[in-house]
Amino acid sequence: MESLPYGAMAALVGLVGGVVLGLAARLGDFCTLGALESAIYGQDQKRLRLWGIVLGVAILGTQFGGLAGWIDLSATFYHTITWNPLASIFGGLIFGYGMAMAGNCGFGALVRFGGGDLRSLVVVVVMGIFGFVALSGPLAPLRTALFPQPEATGPQGILHDLTGLSGLPAPIFIAVFGLAAFGWALSHAPLRARPDMIAWGVAAGLAVVWCLAGTTLVHDLSFGEIGVEGPSFTAPVGRTLIFLMTSTAGGITFSVGAVVGVMAGALLGSTIRGMFRWEACEDPRELGRQVGGAVMMGVGGVIAMGCSVGQGVTGLATLAWSGPVTLAAIGLGAWLGLRQLIGGYQPD
Repeated sequence: MESLPYGAMAALVGLVGGVVLGLAARLGDFCTLGALESAIYGQDQKRLRLWGIVLGVAILGTQFGGLAGWIDLSATFYHTITWNPLASIFGGLIFGYGMAMAGNCGFGALVRFGGGDLRSLVVVVVMGIFGFVALSGPLAPLRTALFPQPEATGPQGILHDLTGLSGLPAPIFIAVFGLAAFGWALSHAPLRARPDMIAWGVAAGLAVVWCLAGTTLVHDLSFGEIGVEGPSFTAPVGRTLIFLMTSTAGGITFSVGAVVGVMAGALLGSTIRGMFRWEACEDPRELGRQVGGAVMMGVGGVIAMGCSVGQGVTGLATLAWSGPVTLAAIGLGAWLGLRQLIGGYQPD
């Protein structure tokens, strides 16, 4: 293992975590937009409440892992960059609306592509490209001017602020957050009747903890050369595309492993359930709407510094303020987009 390049070590960590997340999506129905659609229009909250299981495991595992020294939360960009509330809100709204237009978030598009949906390949590629247009391309100067991201001058985040204000020890707040998430999830009887979904929700939460702990180990071994990361699927999709096109110019990274892992896990899960089938877009108007949504997700995800998984799960697991605020904005943006679609919106 020590003979492997540090980038390859991080990629292996991402690959394992990604495979588990892909399987959780296919076998446990873990999906952001699907959860919102089922809850709002299908009167079925199981998939939405499943988020409580994922978040409860991710928060408890990440935070207690941090206290034990297994995870270096201070090295994640959620805590090294000063939080910009406007970026979380504006970027989250754009991402959520684009998610509704595209029919899935970046993570969901990777999962569906792993199941044979070629329409999702278009969404993945367009989102990855426009993510980098906003990250380091033509839109980067405008983004940094409107939503600056200065380095943090000291500790920040929900846990730091609450312990400082109350004087109570951190484990109390960690336990409250984690148990509250579990309580919200398990108070729903239909979810309790689905132990398979609960098990995959636990697996998805552990995948986030695994990625943060694994990259912390590689971070320490590489003396800081490799960053501490968790699953996220906006800019990392663009990094994967760049690696596939120019691998000799840039080495393999955690992002590449995680993206490939999700697709591999989704393929395996689709095969197990007998759901793999090739699909293509028959309506050019639908494809146009999905491409437009992918553009918005790419730009919005970079502004918010993460997607529904990157901020909504990983960011929340680190107890960064950006996590819940971005997730709420994404949910609102998706609700507005779904309402427009259900109301009969048709692009020109």
